[in-house]
Amino acid sequence: MIIYYKEMIQGSEAWHSIRCGLETASEMKLLVTPTLKVAANEKERAHMWELLAQRLTKHVEPRYISDDMLRGQEDEIEAIALYAKTYEPIERVGFITNDRWGFTIGYSPDALVGNDGLVECKSRGQKHQIQTIVDYVSADKIDPDFMIQVQTGLMVSERKWCDLISFCGGLPMATVRVYPDEKIQTAILEAVTAFEERLAIAMRKYGEVVSSSKRLIPTIRRIIEEIY
Repeated sequence: MIIYYKEMIQGSEAWHSIRCGLETASEMKLLVTPTLKVAANEKERAHMWELLAQRLTKHVEPRYISDDMLRGQEDEIEAIALYAKTYEPIERVGFITNDRWGFTIGYSPDALVGNDGLVECKSRGQKHQIQTIVDYVSADKIDPDFMIQVQTGLMVSERKWCDLISFCGGLPMATVRVYPDEKIQTAILEAVTAFEERLAIAMRKYGEVVSSSKRLIPTIRRIIEEIY
C-alpha cells in the first residue's frame, strides 16, 4: 500500500521519525552496485548496522550539515519554482512509503506533478553542471549516479515518470524525463530483499546476545543539548 505524507515537512522531527529504520531511495545506491548487483562491501555493511540500530532504538543520530547541503536547500527552492513556472504546477509532499513487497521502502520526492509525475532536483557545482549538459542532457540521459534513486522513487510512488532537474545558478537549468526501468527496479528489489535477510539475521543475533549472560549493562541516552 502506498502512503503519502503530504503535510509532513522534509527535515522535520516527524520526517526523521517516519524514515527511522527504513530503506529509502536516497540511500539505495548503498545496496545496489552500478552494475546492478547486490552490494557486499563496507558501505553496505555500515548502512545495515545503522538501520539495525535505528530499528532497535527508534532513534536517528544527527548528521553534519555541510555548506554544500545548505546551498542545495536554497537551490532546490529556486529550481522547483522555475520548473513550475516553465512547465507545470507542482505539489509538495514530505514522504511516500510503499510496502507492497513485504517490506517498506520510503522516498522523499522534491515535488509531485499531477497524478503521474515526480520531480527530483539536484544542486550541482558549475563543473558538474557543464559536464551534465555536455555528457548527459545532450543524449537525453541522466547522470548514472542518480539513476538508482530515481528508479526507486518511481517504484515506491508507482508513478509514470520523473523529471530530474540539474541546477547551478548562473548556468542553464537542465531537466530530463526518466521512465520506469523494469531491469533496474528488479535489481533494486533483489538487493533490498537480500539486505533485509541479512539485517534480520543480525537482529536475531543481537537479541540472543542481549538476553544471554554476557556482561552487558543498560545505559540511558543523553540528548545532544545535555552533552553540549
